[in-house]
Amino acid sequence: MTYLDYQATTPLAPEALAAMLPWLETQYANPHSAHREGRAAKAAVAVARDRIAALLPAGGRVAFTSGATESLNWAIRGTTGGIVTIATEHAAVLDTVAAERARGRAVTVLSVGADGLVDLDAARAAITPGTGLVAAMLINNEIAVIQPIEAVAALAHDVGALMLCDAVQGYGRVPIPGACDLVAISAHKIYGPKGVGALWLRDGVKPEPLLHGGDQEGGRSGTLSPALCAGFGVAAQLMTACHQEDAVLVARLFDGARERLAGWTVNGSIEHRYHGNINVRRDGLDVNRLMSELRDIAVSAGSACASGSGRSSHVLRAIGLSEAEARSSIRLGFGRYTDETAFVAAIDRIAAAAARQRIAA
Repeated sequence: MTYLDYQATTPLAPEALAAMLPWLETQYANPHSAHREGRAAKAAVAVARDRIAALLPAGGRVAFTSGATESLNWAIRGTTGGIVTIATEHAAVLDTVAAERARGRAVTVLSVGADGLVDLDAARAAITPGTGLVAAMLINNEIAVIQPIEAVAALAHDVGALMLCDAVQGYGRVPIPGACDLVAISAHKIYGPKGVGALWLRDGVKPEPLLHGGDQEGGRSGTLSPALCAGFGVAAQLMTACHQEDAVLVARLFDGARERLAGWTVNGSIEHRYHGNINVRRDGLDVNRLMSELRDIAVSAGSACASGSGRSSHVLRAIGLSEAEARSSIRLGFGRYTDETAFVAAIDRIAAAAARQRIAA
């Protein structure tokens, strides 16, 4: 099987698994317990926290959560004032914002251009006194477009609002903008385990708790898993150690995919993007048929979170694609463990299957 769905989840790094195993097998103490074994578990969590923080801005703290969805919910629901966000955000943002609107908060959802980028003049007009939070994704999970977070954050700060950045796809791949006040990240998008994420909070930023209980994370309650935290920490450490090699590989694979998929259209900006994701369309392509025919190639028609909903991608519709164009698009995600030979063979098979569809039509 050729796995090309890295935006949905990445393979678990062997080093991360090795870091987790002792805490699953023999070192099972609660990291919030005061005895010796508990203190050892707490120390392992602290090491992981420091490793994760190394890729985040200075002057803040890392609070562990169950994943980016919880982090985003905590940041949004724990703040006050109007909310400004972008139409191409993940459902964890858009659905939470919609719930806040139903509770009475003012909400503005900014449109994007055909390239997937937000218009800064429109953002300036929407971010006004009374806005309490601006939420924007660093790298889009479907089309890999990189938003101008620093510029958007400056607009937020001009009116006293906080800047929330969904950095799930960007963490460890591109620098995290220093102007952010809250940053959501997830382990399983950086070769770590599922079930753990974090919210980075700038010093002095204290959203109201989403979960109540023991307050183990200073605003977030719940017993931490030393195993998940340790795996997350090592995965973060590897993002630094492997950064240059990873970047060279994905750039080469991206260029190869574009060359082999001649005649296909890349969705979103070519210039302002991360290269480990290429979302492409071909008019008339039956994506379901394609995926059924190529069952040993794991690709996606959009966000895994919307899989099975029957809806076309809201991101592709937001950049102006018709329903037919959105449904004729596929997302190919690749990274550290992608075998280049297998990748080329998979791209060629995708292109050939699409060509057969056109002939049959």
